[in-house]
Amino acid sequence: MKTPESAGLLLYRRQQDLEVLLAHPGGPYWRNKDDGAWTVPKGEIQGGEDPYATALREFEEETGLRPHGKTLSLGSLRQSGGKLVHVWAVENDWDPAFLISNQFSIEWPPRSGRTATFPEIDRANWFDLATARRKILKSQMDFLNRLEAALDVGAA
Repeated sequence: MKTPESAGLLLYRRQQDLEVLLAHPGGPYWRNKDDGAWTVPKGEIQGGEDPYATALREFEEETGLRPHGKTLSLGSLRQSGGKLVHVWAVENDWDPAFLISNQFSIEWPPRSGRTATFPEIDRANWFDLATARRKILKSQMDFLNRLEAALDVGAA
């Protein structure tokens, strides 16, 4: 059985401090979760699809934005559930007030026989790196460390 793989984009901008855009997953499971629940916008790589093409497609589907600009590979990490995630950073200043996310449907409440629809991402926000480290899923935190190192943040 092939290991599931996802690809995503981590937007960053340089304000007073370096900031990254994280997404909060939609749906009832994540509704009341905050610290440790935010994620890099990403999605599953379809058979044979180029990982970077997946990252672009998924970011646009989940946010409504197709970012342009120089990309920086942040490599891959294995999440706690076993999924391999590939991420690229893109410098882009975008207003999350314009978030338009695709939807998904699940049976909700469980075993009710009713189907409910939820946004894949219910909100997105810019965070400085210290705050982002508190907000992001632990298994994705090293992407922040890699971005910081690649941009040599704090160097004189």
